[in-house]
Amino acid sequence: MTATIFADCAIVDGSRAERREDHHVLVEDGLIREVSDRPIHCNGAEIVELRGRTLMPGLIDAHVHVMAVEVAVGRLSERPPTLLILQAARLMEAMLGRGFTTVRDAGGADGGLAQAVEDGLVKGPRLFPSGLALSQTGGHGDTRPRTQPAEPCACCAGGLSLSRITDGVAECRRAVRDELRKGATQIKIMASGGVASPYDPIWSLGYSAEEVRAIVEEARAWRTYVMAHAYTPEAIRRSIDFGVRSIEHGNLIDRPTAEHVAGAEAFVVPTLVTYEALYREGRDFGFPEASLAKLEEVREAGLRSLEILTAAEVKIGFGTDLLGPLHRHQSREFMIRAEAMSPFEIIRSATAVNAELLNRAGEIGMITPGARADLIVVDGDPLTDLGLLDGQGEHLSHIMKDGVFYKRPA
Repeated sequence: MTATIFADCAIVDGSRAERREDHHVLVEDGLIREVSDRPIHCNGAEIVELRGRTLMPGLIDAHVHVMAVEVAVGRLSERPPTLLILQAARLMEAMLGRGFTTVRDAGGADGGLAQAVEDGLVKGPRLFPSGLALSQTGGHGDTRPRTQPAEPCACCAGGLSLSRITDGVAECRRAVRDELRKGATQIKIMASGGVASPYDPIWSLGYSAEEVRAIVEEARAWRTYVMAHAYTPEAIRRSIDFGVRSIEHGNLIDRPTAEHVAGAEAFVVPTLVTYEALYREGRDFGFPEASLAKLEEVREAGLRSLEILTAAEVKIGFGTDLLGPLHRHQSREFMIRAEAMSPFEIIRSATAVNAELLNRAGEIGMITPGARADLIVVDGDPLTDLGLLDGQGEHLSHIMKDGVFYKRPA
C-alpha cells in the first residue's frame, strides 16, 4: 500500500468557480481517498508540502491524434509502423509533461497502444482510442491521390493511416464492429468536409442517414457512442438527429443549431489551436496548399463558435487536434479560448466536462474521494492567470497519474 498526502494546497477543479484554500488530499493505492480542510493523518504516508500552491485534476484533451506525427498526414503511410509507434510514444510523453493525464484519440490509435500505456511500456496519458475513423469514399478521411482507383477492400488501401473508407450500411456496420474488436472505446465518423483532406469542400456532407444510424446502433450495442467531425450547421444538425453524441470542431455552428445540440444533451469539442498553428506554420511543414486555402473558411469563425455555444449552454469539451511538430502548441488552446470564455469555464471543459464526455464522471477530472489520483500542482492560481497552464509544463511542479509521480522536484 502506497500513500501520499498533499498538504496545505488550494484546490481548483470543475466543481466550482473558486479556489478552495487550505486543503489537504490523501492519495492511496492510485485513488483519492480523502479531501479535507483539516490536516490528514495516515501512518506511513509521504507528505508533500505544497505551501499554498494549486492542486488540480489532471487535464483531459478530448481530440488528439497521437499517430499524426507529421503535419502532412497524407504521407504518414510512407513510414514503417514500428517507427510511427515510437514517434507517437514520444508525442504522448510530451503531452503528459504538459499535465494531460487523459486523452481521447480521434483517429489512428488502437487498443494496443492504450494497453501499452496501461502496462507502462509507454509513458503517456491514459488513452481512449477511436481506432481508424470512418469516412465515405471522397470524404474527409479519404487522402488517396485522385490517380489511385477505388479498391474492393478500400480500408486497406495505401495512403490511409488515420482512417478507413466504408460505404453502405453493411460495410459501415462491419467497420464499427471491427474497430470495437480492435479496442476502440468510441467510434469516429466524418460527417462533413475538412481542411486536411485535399478534395472535399468544407460544406460537403458525409454519410447518409441510414449509414450514420447504423453506425450509432452498432456503437450503442457496445454501450459506447459516436463522435463526428462536422463544421457546418447542416452537418451538425443531421449528425445530432441521427444519434451522434459528440461533435468535433463545429466552427461554423449557428445559434439555432447550437440550441438543437444543447437540447439533445450532446457535446461539442472545439479545436481552435490547430487552425492557428497551421495558419502560422503549416506551409513550413509541408501542409498542402489546397488545405491551406480551405483553412480560412473555419479559422476566423472559431472564437465566434465559442460565444454561440456558451450562450446556448452547450456542453463544451476541450480538444486540440494538432499534427506533428505542432503538438507543442497543445496548451495554447487555453489562451485562445480565454478571448471568449472565463478561466473557470475553460478549466471545467478540460476536466469535468471531458470526463462526462468520456463516460468517466467521478472517476477522472475531479478532486473527490474515489476518483483516480490524476493530479497536477500549479505554481500559482490558474483562475487569475490561465497562462500558468500554457507552455510545456514549466509551471507544473508535480504531475501524478494513477497515484504515480511522473514529475516532481528533485
